[in-house]
Amino acid sequence: MSGGPALLRVLVVDDEAPARALAAEYLAAEPGVELAGEAADGFAAVKAVAELDPDLLLLDVQMPRLDGFEVLELLGPRPEGRPAVVFATAYEEHALRAFEVHAVDYLLKPFAPERLSESLGRARERLASGEPGPEAGLEVVDLDRPGHGRPADRILVRDGSKVHVVAAADLDYAEARGDAVRLVAGGRDLAKPQTLSDLEARLDPGRFVRIHRSFLLNVDRLARVELYAKDSRVAILRDGSKLPLSRAGWTRLRELL
Repeated sequence: MSGGPALLRVLVVDDEAPARALAAEYLAAEPGVELAGEAADGFAAVKAVAELDPDLLLLDVQMPRLDGFEVLELLGPRPEGRPAVVFATAYEEHALRAFEVHAVDYLLKPFAPERLSESLGRARERLASGEPGPEAGLEVVDLDRPGHGRPADRILVRDGSKVHVVAAADLDYAEARGDAVRLVAGGRDLAKPQTLSDLEARLDPGRFVRIHRSFLLNVDRLARVELYAKDSRVAILRDGSKLPLSRAGWTRLRELL
């Protein structure tokens, strides 16, 4: 009976065809490794993971439409910590974030086949140990997140095989729904697995304000505030929607008006 390594199925995600071809060449020389597939952008990567169920993503960071971190956000929690993730990029400045999201390794292009082999070994160890996958500890994934530049300028929502991209400026308000948020934006009503506090931390505090423990408002959508009972107020939006306004929320809102 063979004592070789268990089969490791790898999905290569990179928007550059030469980079995908070189990675495939390196992987073909590795014992016990199979190229599960290739994806040329983030949307294709999310679809490929659902269809191919790879053990490992060899994932670029900067890609058109969706970056590598946004791919991980859309994948969400998956069983047994799979797939593991090795980032492969020409930009070293994303290394800290890569390890914050529990990536197995971070390869700087161009990398040697020996360096990739080392990453594959680490991936095998991670998968065998049952340690958390890349989604664990995934606090903020947008490249424009607070602490890494500007506040997030878009929100990604996965709905089955579809991905909705909501511009932050288009968000009317968000409502807490347990461990998820309801996003209301220009007639669209979407649900996203995320806490309201986390969403609030990602958005521009000069535009979005927590007016109630369950509501986050885009102040640009506010038409007026009405008093409907003693010390009780309601926020009236331009489209006529009415949102509860707590005492603390009213204090925070006045600071922006």
